[in-house]
Amino acid sequence: MASKTKKSKSSGRFGPRYGKRVRAKLVKVESRQRVKQKCPFCGKLGAKRLSKGIWQCSKCNKKFAGGTYHLS
Repeated sequence: MASKTKKSKSSGRFGPRYGKRVRAKLVKVESRQRVKQKCPFCGKLGAKRLSKGIWQCSKCNKKFAGGTYHLS
């Protein structure tokens, strides 16, 4: 796995490719999708993304469909 730098965060794996704006947008989306989201069933911060649009809450153990990158 490629290392990342402090300045470019998770998009550091691409190096200088694809341009600054594209990599900045990617960091914004990835940082928001990787944090635990608020579960619509129990209301606690526990929903984690399993795959595209599939979420599972670690508190109430429900699996549900939602937004692709983050729950809105």
